Amino acid sequence: MIASNRFPNTTAHPSAVRLSAPNILLRLEGLALFSAAVAAYIHFRGSGVLFAVLLLTPDLTFAAYLINPRVGAWGYNIAHWLPMPLALTAFALATGDLNALLIALIWFAHIGMDRTVGYGLKYPSAFKDTHMGRV
Repeated sequence: MIASNRFPNTTAHPSAVRLSAPNILLRLEGLALFSAAVAAYIHFRGSGVLFAVLLLTPDLTFAAYLINPRVGAWGYNIAHWLPMPLALTAFALATGDLNALLIALIWFAHIGMDRTVGYGLKYPSAFKDTHMGRV
């Protein structure tokens, strides 16, 4: 079988992965998510204090790494997986709960912010191993 040069070498230096076209698109996607969530939060007149207090809350799941990397990755990924704030948004829309919607928007903003700077879903090998490359 002949090796193809079409795909990047995943064993290359981490910066090579971070500068790949798919990684740049994922970062731009994160920026779009962050911007849309903040714009919606402002539109619904959410509290700046609530936004500041809750923006980094999903990162508290890193404490699961104290157990072991596998549990840490699982916990972190659940808190940084888009279907979670989507489920909260569905609940908010079904019940008319504005506070739940505002929390979901903060959650979306957090995930978008993380993806913009290159933090992705974690692999169980180590905290720095993500679907967007090694950070």
